[in-house]
Amino acid sequence: MKRTYITTFLATIAMTLFLVGCNDILEEEPRSIYEPGFFKTEKGINGGITSLYAHLRYIYGQAYYYNTCLTGTDEATYAQSADQNFKVMDISGQGDITSTSSRADVLWGTAFSNINTASGIIENAAEIGTISDALIAEARFFRAFDYFLLVQTFGGVPLDLGSGELKFNTNPVRTSVRNTVPEVYTKAVFPDLLTAVNDLPETGRVTGGVTKTAARLYLAKAYLTYAWWLENPNNIPTYPETPRTDPDGHDAHWYFQQAYDIAAEAIDNPGPFGLQETYYDVNLAQNDRNNEILLYADHTETSEFYNGGSLTYGSGGAPDNFAVWMMTWNYTNITSAVDPAWNTVINSVQREASQDLGRPWTRMAPTIGVIENTFADKTNDSRYDGTFTTVYRGNWPKGGAGEAFVYNANNMKVYPGEPILTFLDEEPAGSIDYSNSTYKSNIGAGVLPGRSDFVVSPRGISRIVYPGLWKLGVYRTDNGGGLGQPNAGSTRPFNIAKFSELYFIAAEAAVKGAAVQAGKSAAELINVIRSRAGKWRWDNNGNAAKLEDHSAEMIAATPAVIDIDYILAERSREYYGEGYRWYDLIRTQKWADLASAYEIGGSNYGDHTPETITRNIQPYHYLRPIPQGQLDGLEMTEAEKAAYQNPGY
Repeated sequence: MKRTYITTFLATIAMTLFLVGCNDILEEEPRSIYEPGFFKTEKGINGGITSLYAHLRYIYGQAYYYNTCLTGTDEATYAQSADQNFKVMDISGQGDITSTSSRADVLWGTAFSNINTASGIIENAAEIGTISDALIAEARFFRAFDYFLLVQTFGGVPLDLGSGELKFNTNPVRTSVRNTVPEVYTKAVFPDLLTAVNDLPETGRVTGGVTKTAARLYLAKAYLTYAWWLENPNNIPTYPETPRTDPDGHDAHWYFQQAYDIAAEAIDNPGPFGLQETYYDVNLAQNDRNNEILLYADHTETSEFYNGGSLTYGSGGAPDNFAVWMMTWNYTNITSAVDPAWNTVINSVQREASQDLGRPWTRMAPTIGVIENTFADKTNDSRYDGTFTTVYRGNWPKGGAGEAFVYNANNMKVYPGEPILTFLDEEPAGSIDYSNSTYKSNIGAGVLPGRSDFVVSPRGISRIVYPGLWKLGVYRTDNGGGLGQPNAGSTRPFNIAKFSELYFIAAEAAVKGAAVQAGKSAAELINVIRSRAGKWRWDNNGNAAKLEDHSAEMIAATPAVIDIDYILAERSREYYGEGYRWYDLIRTQKWADLASAYEIGGSNYGDHTPETITRNIQPYHYLRPIPQGQLDGLEMTEAEKAAYQNPGY
């Protein structure tokens, strides 16, 4: 993977202005570079606003940043084909996270260029006189958005990029001073988001445009995160070092209350947003850009220009959306026989541009704990079925093979569309025969009596064979009945923020002591989400309609009094694999508690004996290192650079 570092804080933005592909959205002229004078025109302001949306593609869907958000948490570990970029993030003895190995550089390099663009828009728009407050509020939203990401990831970061705090910089600068965490929140994040809440419309200016509801979600989440930072329950160090006091004189409880109140207000005043009827519908590709999604990095299959990348082959770099490849194992190695003696075999599951399949990279894998514990209830709760691909079905005719059927487990016939390999929901009553020799699975799967599909149980998953991530899977409408373009980056939008998170934010704040409104206790808020999770309309595992409502059972299983651990478990069930987890665990300081050990099988086919792996998560890991490329570009003494870097790196 090619790396890009920000070595100076520049006045211009060397970012190609890719446009999103929906109707009625951001139809401005693209530019490869912005000079300062460009922002003094209405056309320049509009082009700058477009680039604020386009920059999301350089963060979300970028697989190596995605890796930093998940690998090393209780949601994911490295998989069989992982390189060091993934292994070091696991903190399990495969290498150290350093200023050169951490891929948080993806965020650093993208965010500061975007912040400077936003500042240029904010400073110049008022002078033009024809730019609405609502349009300027979009720039304020994105400046706060990026600073919020940066302060969570690195601690305090610079507010002065060379021309003064929150000023548009017009000259290359080779020195930098980091502000403290409270300064970043109280000078940048909170004021910009408060203005955005006030000035943004309820309905987006364009399809996918930021709104009052999106601003409320991020303001509530920023208040929540800052409240945890002030409380600091496990004495996690901050940097630059500063007292855990608020410049405005508020304590953690005040901020928890603000988080609750703003999230509750957004729930009560949703505008055009709301919850989808079923969890399945939230992530169904045919239902992308639904009213539960508040913000996304957009892509399209209709145009390479508007997609921001090739429609036929993925580059393995931004702005492609290629994150889902990382947790897709190489299912294309599965073979079945064309004759009962197994003299000739074919690859019965071909690489296809469909939501359940896609391009395999085998870089990241779920742990056994995810399958057994996070998603323990697979009967009532639809979220396991709506998250993973657990059945791999024969599609060999789409690849040109003419066989009407193939021989599979127990030498039984399997027809196109039927299961070739199934990841079982539970451990079977009888033992799985993984050692069958006559009709042996070439990828180490086992057989059960009477079943034509090979099987792997939850405790049999490994770094090389595991359920895929359906919810982020690719989708194309131009496959023409064939395999389509599975090697291209996903042309689906990458979802960044969902309306459902408002319920989690309010519930978490309530658990932390915020006074609650009638009908909005922590348990009541979580039960809105759990009730929806109990409603089924489709069964991915069975590939059939499933009209069942288990919301009553889901609510009955919710504890009367819930705690932070329960909130985090529910968040993982709701947002598994979407890139939330590291931020959730560092916010609540539960990372070491929940992710210090995990189970998974080895890296070879047939490895079905779980290994217990321990992680050495240290307090300094709660911040990522400042990228080495940034340090190398600073004209400062080595002592000053050392002081600029986060401790421990």
